Amino acid sequence: MRHAVIMAGGSGTRLWPLSRARRPKQLLDVVADAEGGGAHSLLAEAFDRLRAVLPADRIWVCTAAGYGEQVRAALPELRADRLVLEPVARDTANAVGLTAALVADADPEAELAVVSADHVIRPVERFAAALESAYAVLAARPRSLVTLGITPTSPATGFGYVQRGPATEVDGVAEAVSFREKPDRATAEGYLASGEYLWNSGMFVWRARTVLDALAEHLPESAAGLARVVAAPAGPERDRVLAEVFPTLPRISVDYAVLEPAAAEPGRVLVVDLDVDWLDVGSWPALAHTLEDDGQGNAVQGLGVVVDGAGNIVFSDDPDHLVALVGVRDSVVVHTADVTMVCPVGEAERVKQLLETVEQRYGPRFR
Repeated sequence: MRHAVIMAGGSGTRLWPLSRARRPKQLLDVVADAEGGGAHSLLAEAFDRLRAVLPADRIWVCTAAGYGEQVRAALPELRADRLVLEPVARDTANAVGLTAALVADADPEAELAVVSADHVIRPVERFAAALESAYAVLAARPRSLVTLGITPTSPATGFGYVQRGPATEVDGVAEAVSFREKPDRATAEGYLASGEYLWNSGMFVWRARTVLDALAEHLPESAAGLARVVAAPAGPERDRVLAEVFPTLPRISVDYAVLEPAAAEPGRVLVVDLDVDWLDVGSWPALAHTLEDDGQGNAVQGLGVVVDGAGNIVFSDDPDHLVALVGVRDSVVVHTADVTMVCPVGEAERVKQLLETVEQRYGPRFR
């Protein structure tokens, strides 16, 4: 049967001080409804997006153990046994591997989509159609590892790229020739002009057993550890083994551990063209695209007033606190109960560095 897992374990440090270790960005109600009905979380949006393709009982969520109760509260439709809790963060190869092992234990023939909790993807119908294509190609090529590639709209330097090769028997699906790291501007422009490259979305579809076999081939230490976890009886004994084994696994991404080595075998890795409006909400400028515009070119959420200013991102989560700007341009101003953060929009990628400095001076108090 078809299953899907939402990877929801990130801490979202580049959206500090709104996103915190105790309540990360995917659990915050920051995304405006397309119909204008208020705001909801990125996690809730990801779950609803999958509901267009799958029933709720075949949707899983993988997150940090510390977020478990918040995820349960945010997703009342999520079955209790569909929540996968990582005791520590060991990067995506192990998170994906753990989920695949548990899904395969429940359904040995499972086809598994792996999607992210921090993307805004619209329209949902195109996303659903791309997933259907990815599942469909597995029927013809069951050993395939399928990645979803976003149709690029600009020569972006902040994303990795997937190079398309020969077409497959399923419309919109091609063999993946190579993966490319984040390029410089000139290289990105060449990728865009060629029409051969898609942005690497970090979303995948494969048989659960296939990705476990690939881990056994390319990352045997993780494969052996995860096999120990699943061999334990479900319940307290499995939780004990997971807590013992998982922190010892090598920290590596699924792209490096599985996709890139597998791409050396022609036709093993496939890519689906996902032609949607796609936003990876990983920074304040990205989040600004989901906020309301005040009519003067400022993205504002909460109580905020801007006079004689444009290009600002203003966010306040305090219903009794007004953020007021005059003569300010191209700045990020974020107010929370215990932190006010200001930076130029062009320096927003350095918020993670700012948080590291805050922690050096004040410890974990503001994390």
